[in-house]
Amino acid sequence: MKQVKLKDKIAQGINDLFYIWKQEFRSTFRDQGVLIFFVLVPLMYPLLYGFIYTNEVVREVPAMVVDNSRTSISREYLRKIDATPDVKIVSYCSDMEEAKLMLREREGYGIIYIPADFSDNIARGLQTKVSLYCDMSGLLYYKNLLIANTAVSLDMNKDIKISRSGNTTNRQDEITAQPIEYENVAMFNPTNGFAAFLIPAVLILLLQQTLLLGVGLSAGTAREQNRFKDLVPINRHYNGTLRIVLGKGLSYFMVYALVSFYVLFVVPRIFSLNQIGQNNDLIPFILPYLAACIFFAMTASIAIRNRETCMLLFVFTSVPLLFISGISWPGAAIPAFWKYFSYIFPSTFGINGFVRINNMGATLSDVSFEYKALWLQAGIYFLATCWVYRWQIMMSRKHIIKKYKELKSKQSSIDKAE
Repeated sequence: MKQVKLKDKIAQGINDLFYIWKQEFRSTFRDQGVLIFFVLVPLMYPLLYGFIYTNEVVREVPAMVVDNSRTSISREYLRKIDATPDVKIVSYCSDMEEAKLMLREREGYGIIYIPADFSDNIARGLQTKVSLYCDMSGLLYYKNLLIANTAVSLDMNKDIKISRSGNTTNRQDEITAQPIEYENVAMFNPTNGFAAFLIPAVLILLLQQTLLLGVGLSAGTAREQNRFKDLVPINRHYNGTLRIVLGKGLSYFMVYALVSFYVLFVVPRIFSLNQIGQNNDLIPFILPYLAACIFFAMTASIAIRNRETCMLLFVFTSVPLLFISGISWPGAAIPAFWKYFSYIFPSTFGINGFVRINNMGATLSDVSFEYKALWLQAGIYFLATCWVYRWQIMMSRKHIIKKYKELKSKQSSIDKAE
């Protein structure tokens, strides 16, 4: 008899699990708000980012020039600057005031100032200088202006040193110009592009943030529809903690298995981003990341009291989470407190592990720290979700018992009156 009862209990639990899965799946596709966060945002947002940064690098940054030297060597310097792919000289100004006015009106993003003694100092063997003034509202503009001026100054320095060395062979000229030869190789991002650097991190963060918003919106809807404003509805199928958590989690996982394939595999191919990782390393890494994000979102949903709350709580966190992940800002420069604080979020380990596998060709063993951390987070947030829903079930029971007692008290009062 005990064996039969246990069998019936397991069967009932499985039936309830799939009932909850079906209900959650149905509510996901019936709720337009949840559908936007689960489908439309992951579908459109990566394309928007990709089209914005598809050029990878900034070219032909407009700049103004104030040439007070007006000599052949200063004109040669400016001609070489204009010939670089990074800078385009749009105006030769008569003085700094005119150049500043153009800078304020955004006709250019930098000023190249050549002093009057530029050519004289070179002729006398003295050190001269070129001043560069930049609009720091765009760091990529500053980068291009600085790189172009540095490259041209080094190239002209080489020619000046060779002309004054008195060497008799080309080999001597090479050694004079460059005693130590160096080669600059941009590993894993040969174009030094912004899209190849930023978009992979944004894609993996997008999965966590849309899950937080979608699950939060669904939880807010459930509370609004529930008679006692509890997360768990009053229904005989919602009577066990494990079946609720696994049923809801399975529903979200099925949706995000397809979403993840599109976001992490299709979008990078559309924009020809670097993808040198192996699928047998990438797919096993994504599984614990999705599990950790799902249970993290379900745990966080306890704070959602209505549909609008999730927008107020979660939307603004995207930029800070990208910074403290160690991708947008160097991880070594992040203070210890914020570094350990970032370990709360699955995106920290997900971003670092995904970028290393997908863009740098790492294997699963190379990202074992991130991989184990994600499984640990999945386990911790699963237990936290179970506790949250167990507490909600107990609250629902208290409300039912309280209501039953109130009704019973009213009935006894009516009976006495009669």
